[in-house]
Amino acid sequence: MRVVEPQVSVVIPVYNEEENLPDLVDRVGMALEPSGHTFELICIDDGSRDDSAAVLAQLAESRAWLKPLYLIRNYGQSAALQAGFDAARGQIICTLDGDLQNDPADIPGLLQLLDERPDVDVISGWRKDRQDRTLSRKIPSVIANGIISRVTGVRLHDYGCALKLYRSQVIGDLKLYGELHRFIPALAAEVGANIIEVPVRHHARTHGKSKYGIDRTFRVILDLLWIKFFIRFLHRPMQAFGGVGLGMLFIGLTILGWLTFDKLVLHHDIGGRPLLLLGVLLALIGVQFVATGVLGELLTRIYHEPEGRPQYVLRPAPRARRRPRSADGASRTSG
Repeated sequence: MRVVEPQVSVVIPVYNEEENLPDLVDRVGMALEPSGHTFELICIDDGSRDDSAAVLAQLAESRAWLKPLYLIRNYGQSAALQAGFDAARGQIICTLDGDLQNDPADIPGLLQLLDERPDVDVISGWRKDRQDRTLSRKIPSVIANGIISRVTGVRLHDYGCALKLYRSQVIGDLKLYGELHRFIPALAAEVGANIIEVPVRHHARTHGKSKYGIDRTFRVILDLLWIKFFIRFLHRPMQAFGGVGLGMLFIGLTILGWLTFDKLVLHHDIGGRPLLLLGVLLALIGVQFVATGVLGELLTRIYHEPEGRPQYVLRPAPRARRRPRSADGASRTSG
């Protein structure tokens, strides 16, 4: 019997969502079955402490398109998404949260838009009418999205919206760590993906509790620093560390040069002056930064060359323009 490969893979990380799972799975099925796309639903149980895993196993018994994955412990949303991406077989990958605040009924419309726009690689949902608390969720989200957009250069209203569609080739080589899942559009843009943002529906949570807390904010900030370095300096670490190192080294040597002149020419005592310690400290730190840049350059080459990883990504050839035809049906050429 021939196995039909799915055209769409819906990837949903799940953590303590046993009350939402039956409705979630049914609504994904009701949204995609009439769409004409073959699909699979990959739900990743991220070490839930409730009966989410058992509920998924029971639901999968009567639904061939449901493919549960069970992580041995709670690894976090990025690792759960990575597990889903690794298992996905569809040409289009759709991500969704398991709390039903995003509406699975929006997926067919986004699929149609992606079909109509071959130039688009990523569709990012925008919770324009967000059903969350203003002070604790909406305002911090607006500030965070503004900062992320400015740092990454990819302008989106809503990085935190889980409802996103990707062409499989865009995320095929991505590896997610920490809280990098929210920065996937920025990582995709770095390899040339074309991204558009589309308003989607958003509902208030009806079951379970939110898994987001203030501690995640600090982890996101640290990952944002990494993203900034990744986008700008991954292939040229010397420019990041070497520039800072040369600046500090120049200032340190200038201070030491002045103190040498002050000692040898002006015959002033410099032994107990704080400026001497500052000059030595800046010079030493500057040398260390330059050395770190050199090591970074070596590691960059070690990363790319042994495995044959390219430093560039080729895009498909554009469609050839049709030449206008003359009245006799012959193609016009310049001569």
